[in-house]
Amino acid sequence: PPGFVESSCRSRIFWMKLNKLFLQGKFFQLEIYDPYAGPVLLDEKVASRCGYVLSEDLWGNPIFRASVLGCHVANEADELFSLTVNIKVSSFSSMRAAVTYTYPMYCSYPSWASREIVCEENYMEVSVKTDVPAVSNDYTVAWMSALPETQNVAYQQWQLMFVSPSGRKRITVSDAVKLGYSFNNTLSRVYLRAPYHSNESDVSMVSGVNMNMVTSTSMYRQRWLLLLIDTTVSCPVDGISFTDTTLTWTVPSVIPTLVVQESTFLSKNIVMGADDQVIVNPEEKNYLVEHNETHIRVTVPIGAEGGKLKSSVSGGVYGVIYSINLFLEHTWTDAGWQTTKYTVFKSITTPFMPQIPTVINNTVPEERLFNVAFGHFLPDVSLVAIAIGNVPFTPREAQYHGLKVYETLFSNRTKGFILEVSFDDPYVLKEYVNRNETKYTLLVNYTLSMGEEMTLYYHAAEVECVIADIELPEAVGYCDEENLYLTLPTFGLHQYWDLYLGNMLLNQHVALNNGYLAATNSTHLILQIPLFAVGVTYEEVSFQKIKARFDVVLRKVRTMETLQMFSVSCHFNSSEFIICHPDGTIMISAQMKTVPAIDMSKTKLRDSSCKPREYNEAHAFFKFHVTTCGTSVRFEGDHIIYENEISYEKETLPAQSTPTITRDPDYRLTVLCYYQAKETLVLGAFVSDSATSSPFGSGTAAPRSNTAAYRRIRQALNVVSRVSKDESFMEFYEPNMVILKRSVEPVFLEVELKDESPSVELYLENCWVTRSLDFNSTPRWNITVDG
Repeated sequence: PPGFVESSCRSRIFWMKLNKLFLQGKFFQLEIYDPYAGPVLLDEKVASRCGYVLSEDLWGNPIFRASVLGCHVANEADELFSLTVNIKVSSFSSMRAAVTYTYPMYCSYPSWASREIVCEENYMEVSVKTDVPAVSNDYTVAWMSALPETQNVAYQQWQLMFVSPSGRKRITVSDAVKLGYSFNNTLSRVYLRAPYHSNESDVSMVSGVNMNMVTSTSMYRQRWLLLLIDTTVSCPVDGISFTDTTLTWTVPSVIPTLVVQESTFLSKNIVMGADDQVIVNPEEKNYLVEHNETHIRVTVPIGAEGGKLKSSVSGGVYGVIYSINLFLEHTWTDAGWQTTKYTVFKSITTPFMPQIPTVINNTVPEERLFNVAFGHFLPDVSLVAIAIGNVPFTPREAQYHGLKVYETLFSNRTKGFILEVSFDDPYVLKEYVNRNETKYTLLVNYTLSMGEEMTLYYHAAEVECVIADIELPEAVGYCDEENLYLTLPTFGLHQYWDLYLGNMLLNQHVALNNGYLAATNSTHLILQIPLFAVGVTYEEVSFQKIKARFDVVLRKVRTMETLQMFSVSCHFNSSEFIICHPDGTIMISAQMKTVPAIDMSKTKLRDSSCKPREYNEAHAFFKFHVTTCGTSVRFEGDHIIYENEISYEKETLPAQSTPTITRDPDYRLTVLCYYQAKETLVLGAFVSDSATSSPFGSGTAAPRSNTAAYRRIRQALNVVSRVSKDESFMEFYEPNMVILKRSVEPVFLEVELKDESPSVELYLENCWVTRSLDFNSTPRWNITVDG
């Protein structure tokens, strides 16, 4: 069929190429058609003996090469040559029902050199003109060793004399054929074809290149004629070297076994080519051909035109292999042989060269779109599948999912794959970082098919982009007569951040226990905090006035890092309250509820020296510490209860006899402060409510008559802490004095229990330092933890 076969004649070689597209899914064989003997099936053994080469070009097309001196070639006067090939194609490996295509090839080669040597992939061939003088005046060792054997040459029969390190061997042509050699003569030439590495060959190094050499003399005797022809042949078997960017092929300029008198050697011409094409100007393809007295060196950039780069996978690593089919023709003259044409064919393939693919992040954060380029790859690489976050997609499925996957070409004739994924894609990982940023992470796993073998290659990539796309919430605070309010957006709450009351997570349970009211709608959370609820800080407390503040801290869900503090602060008018501070300070605003009215300036605590700090006709304000003013202490369960009472000093009228007369009503107000015995107290105060249990750190105010049952009381604990100036604990700083210490300096702290009761013991549990008087404030530096 048209386009199936291409052929040419290059120098003295038949070239034929079969188009692999016509052979897909089929099997083929080649037969050499001999007009006298019929078809001869081509196999490896026949090929090397008969001067044939069957291989593939760089693109996988079958290639057939044949010497014009090969077997079954029709020869007309050593100038015109023809060879007929049968191409058998079948759909079965047994070649049954094969279709045969007969293809004749022709070659004209009238300009023979005196000696021509061809170094093919699987054979070496030398041909010489028979009119060349058989013996020169310069006798080589091999030549002289053949002379004694000439008397034994059979009459009118060609024989061959091989000289090797193991000795001399004289055999007939028919025996040489059995050893894989081919010897024959034409009208004007004699030729010998030899396989590489035969028993009669030898390997020697010439100018750093290993040469396979067969030293032979062809002999013919007829009456008065004794014909001796030197049919020695030598071909390079290596000479290839590689760098990361180039390959170099080296061939010796002068081969001693082929040049009798090196002093008469003269190089005439050097031609190089790739496949069956001569490269007239190698420099145009960036090839470099160098020639000196010892070497001919051809340097080819890896990836250069004329060769082929092929993708490959080795050990899970992507890489490339470069192949090129070169030939070199060197023509020289010397005194022994007028002209020698020396042709070498060399198929060169580089070792596996790892190429680490690159992932280029072209993402533009403003577009909220990942744009990832993956390359660089040769054209023989295709994308099979892509996985986003371990969810696999074919390219078609990826497009359906909303991903964009397409190829792009680069300037160096490679290609890459572009992937576009929205930040909002469900398979993109999202992580809240820093204060107001989101880190978007795209996890990609590529599956690629490499080369004609379709070897799979896998590559994982991770691309990140951090953008400031989170708006931190802003809280709004306000108050009414009895409550403080905080309103803040619910976006991101519990997803990115949580609210904390001190070090305690503010959830529904905590809010309920503390008496807060939490309400949410579609956009906001509203917190209602009663004035005397746990967690309220009293910044200023005076007669009938309170400045209260409520703080909540915004912290990251994962790291607990504090981002912001929300506060609401208001002034309140309150006629009756009790506030129990964690440091043991108690503040009371007591209201007169007697008829007739009493003089509030004459009220007092148990210790009659403890008078009100402020008062008017209806109110009295007291402030004292639990260790003073006759305050008693008792333990109930997990609570410490401090108790005192406000009473009125009655005015009495003197009389001559009992009873005493007074106008003043009876007035007593019992004051109770509850502290949790084994927990750090949260600053707070509560108005008395008999319907609910009193939480820790709370206070109650309840009137009590003189006839109330007496309870056993215990004196308040008398604990004193001081800071010593050194480790001797002999000299101490004054109370409330500012002490400056470097972070590496020790602090000598003394805590002393002055209570003499044998049932009381002192344990130091926790000790820490803060920047403010609020012991719950941050940052906090621990000195002692859990004793």
